[in-house]
Amino acid sequence: MEQMLAARLHVPSRTLRIEEVAKPAPGPGQVLVKVEAAGVCLSDVHLIDGTLTPLLLQEDTVTLGHEVSGTIAETGPGVTRWTPSQRVVLYAGEVRGGVTYTRGVDYDGGWAEYALSSEHALTELPDSIPFDQGAIIPDAVSTPWGAITVTGAVKPAEAVGVWGVGGLGVHAVQLLRAIGAYPVIAVDPNPTARERALAQGADLALDSADPALRERIAAATRGAGLAAAFDFAGVPAVREQALTVLAPKGRLVLAGLTDKPLTVTDGTRFSYLQQQILGHYGSDMPVALPQLLSLLQGGRLDFSASISGELPLAKAAEAVERLENKTGDPIRLILRP
Repeated sequence: MEQMLAARLHVPSRTLRIEEVAKPAPGPGQVLVKVEAAGVCLSDVHLIDGTLTPLLLQEDTVTLGHEVSGTIAETGPGVTRWTPSQRVVLYAGEVRGGVTYTRGVDYDGGWAEYALSSEHALTELPDSIPFDQGAIIPDAVSTPWGAITVTGAVKPAEAVGVWGVGGLGVHAVQLLRAIGAYPVIAVDPNPTARERALAQGADLALDSADPALRERIAAATRGAGLAAAFDFAGVPAVREQALTVLAPKGRLVLAGLTDKPLTVTDGTRFSYLQQQILGHYGSDMPVALPQLLSLLQGGRLDFSASISGELPLAKAAEAVERLENKTGDPIRLILRP
């Protein structure tokens, strides 16, 4: 039986190992993809450190990786829409029986030489888009895109704040600028992240510890406050701070994940101003991916600055460590099998 390398997480012990495993064979309605690039996400770090736990995983071990691009290697019985050597981006998950399963969490992902996918859970990657940029779109880009365009329903000229300008937040800044939000205000304690936000189109970048933060946001929005605020940090203090600068009928969108409680300090004010708190997770892949690939292909967006480095698959643990420790303040690191 043919073997391949894969980065596998033993969930009970939270141990990441590079292992030789059997190369999978596509079944009916499946395709096998030769992985060309796989993104390393903070969610992967949280799976390894125990902050996140797979809900639907059948086994005790899973191949990580939910940001994956590559080429079709084989097609299973009955598959006619794909042919070998086509360039593709895999969805970050798929719906099974009405339930969303996340790739690299609930079933084997793309930190491997090959990855299986349902024939419906991937989309074509145009020749003009490199594999590394294609790989990060299913989460690092499409999650903020869904948060902005669907959950937050941001309209042109609305004032918007982005808390946490890391792997998702920096793309949120770019996407908000692309759809015409104004002003776009980035908030992050890290000076490198603030500089990066300004370089990617933020109108203002503030330190979350700035005692004059509320006044500066008020000045930037002519006293109105923010129509929408996005938490990409998953930090309770961030959420509480964002609530204090929302406009009447403003909405706080929770895209960062945390198991900590959210406190609305002044419930009466919150209700009187008819504000909203909205949970957000992932995106509608069949809609979001083609939209983003089209904008990328058309030159409206460019994520080349988001690729902070590439490592071979065998160094997956080093990539995780670099992201966890913010070594070099990476946006996205890419594994190359």
